[in-house]
Amino acid sequence: MPELPEVEVTRRGIEPWVAGRRVERVDVRTPALRWPVPAGFAQVLQGRTIRSVGRRGKYLLFEVDDGWFIVHLGMTGTLRVLRNLPKLPKAAKHDHVDWIFDEFILRYRDPRRFGAVLWHPREAGDVLGHPLLASLGIEPFTQGFSGALLFRRTRGRKVSVKQALLAGDIVVGVGNIYASESLFRAGIRPTTAAGRVSLARYELLADAVRAVLASAIEKGGSTLRDFVGSDGESGYFQLEYFVYDRAGEPCRVCGTPIKQIVQGQRSTYYCPHCQR
Repeated sequence: MPELPEVEVTRRGIEPWVAGRRVERVDVRTPALRWPVPAGFAQVLQGRTIRSVGRRGKYLLFEVDDGWFIVHLGMTGTLRVLRNLPKLPKAAKHDHVDWIFDEFILRYRDPRRFGAVLWHPREAGDVLGHPLLASLGIEPFTQGFSGALLFRRTRGRKVSVKQALLAGDIVVGVGNIYASESLFRAGIRPTTAAGRVSLARYELLADAVRAVLASAIEKGGSTLRDFVGSDGESGYFQLEYFVYDRAGEPCRVCGTPIKQIVQGQRSTYYCPHCQR
């Protein structure tokens, strides 16, 4: 599933193309995504100019005069800029939505259709008040994200520290891959109850989260199965994993075999020596 780094890589790749550009038309071939594409979506956007492309958690926010359209990539979705329009092949089975500009197409592809394309009109208020966005936790690169915040929000919580990271109500965008990697860098065992982690260790974890996410963005995200950036290129942060998807392999720090367990129906990877 694309996590925050992959979504941010997509945003950075798309914005220089679409910001300030006029949408000629929109082709919605498959409205039945995770939530139905709103009726009349194509008509609303036809002829509109995109002001900017933002991000909140794993949601991409495209602003136009009348509001915002919101895109979530789901588990297998991608947004790609396709050029050379006369030579483009016909849309394939999993190519669900095209935003057509004068010189290129922005295409949403999603084999499993767990993603979403939604509309938030300006009269409904700021897009950050949308029901899918209003309850999200803090962004990890903002000044307010800190070890003190993690410590304060986890007092009395018996859920594991990894599950607390994944929940998204404290901090957004720390998905399964990056939670495992961040906990390794902070030296925290993922099964530890969130309420038992000290302030000092949460400060290490906050620093680790920022460092891991920033490094992943710099390297184009992680490509394990489906993800590619807006230019069709794969990310390569997966080449630098310390623990994720390395069960049985030696820890890059101490040589102890990496262990794999299941938490909340997701695989967790950790070093039993480095993460005590």
